[in-house]
Amino acid sequence: MNPFDQTTDRYNTQSVKWDYTEEIFGIKDVLPMWVADMDFKAPPEVIEALEKRASHGVYGYTSAGAGAKKAVQTWMKTRHDWDITQESILFSSGIVTALSMSIQSLTEPGDSVIIQSPVYHPFFEMTEKNNRTIVNNQLKLLNGKYEIDFADLEKKLSDPRVKLMLLCNPHNPGGRAWTMDELKKLGELCAEHHVIVVSDEIHSDLMLYGHKHVPLASISKELADHSITCMAPSKTFNLAGLQSSAIIIPNKELRTKYEDFQKRQGFFTLNTFGITGLEAAYTYGAPWLENLVGYLEENVNTVISFISEKLPNLKVIKPESTYLVWIDCRNLLKTDAEIKHALLEKGKLALEEGSKYGPGGEGFVRMNIGCPRSMVLEGLNRLEKAFS
Repeated sequence: MNPFDQTTDRYNTQSVKWDYTEEIFGIKDVLPMWVADMDFKAPPEVIEALEKRASHGVYGYTSAGAGAKKAVQTWMKTRHDWDITQESILFSSGIVTALSMSIQSLTEPGDSVIIQSPVYHPFFEMTEKNNRTIVNNQLKLLNGKYEIDFADLEKKLSDPRVKLMLLCNPHNPGGRAWTMDELKKLGELCAEHHVIVVSDEIHSDLMLYGHKHVPLASISKELADHSITCMAPSKTFNLAGLQSSAIIIPNKELRTKYEDFQKRQGFFTLNTFGITGLEAAYTYGAPWLENLVGYLEENVNTVISFISEKLPNLKVIKPESTYLVWIDCRNLLKTDAEIKHALLEKGKLALEEGSKYGPGGEGFVRMNIGCPRSMVLEGLNRLEKAFS
């Protein structure tokens, strides 16, 4: 049996996805295919490393030191052909935390931050909650694929109030794997206007159909000096609960500002199991990941085939990365509230509503297919029931 076909009961594990669905959606007995964690067990080597550490029995103060940094450094080189120094690596309990700390340490209240909607909703939240102004460079959906509006981007970068840009690379929820040319043009425009790019690259290991991830900072020293890169094993190996992320800042001045702010917030290091899980995943997880990617591609193919045959009014934006499928429901001529009601009440299916991702997300839903194929098929049957 393919290990990814195995179902695991996640109830009563403090799972946000499974144990809090009623609290979040206000309804019982729905299939949760919303929040971005997978229903697969972590690689065996990670489980073994965590069990070994747990069995030691002493959980005193620990620190993410040379071993964790070496694991990150090696992974970036072998997986993404990116040479980084251990000195450039800092750690964070999560990437959303790192986004907030980047905004607070590198901008002032009232400054403007560029985002590209529809996009991961904490980009909006962290900007607004820190009293910065959102400037939206909305993506264009052309022939079923998202593109950057560079003319609009350049115009908005020219505003001296813009100090920072939040980039989603690869893109969530649209699944775009930005190309070298696109990233180079974006990065050079930002550098020209002295705008720092904070690049959320958490989905970078989950490249589908032969697409290659390009870390923005790997393109040139100039772009490395104007950027912060946020990475983590959490999406790749389903370790979000360990709260372990790596923040790569080659520019010493930016790194000092960021690290000083971390210290002012009282951040010291990762937790013991976060360190252990990160090291084990980046050291031993590549073969497991290769098998996962193949399985996810088949899941995506299943979604595309089913919707094409059974729900022709819907359109799938085929992802180039991630285990998240962005589905265009606009031909149904329903409001987001009506779509959500049909999904929950008729289909008994919990998906992320598109309006959550800002302008351009209206009329879409996001489905998490990082789960056994039997669950994908069950979700699709419920989707058909919702819109039949």
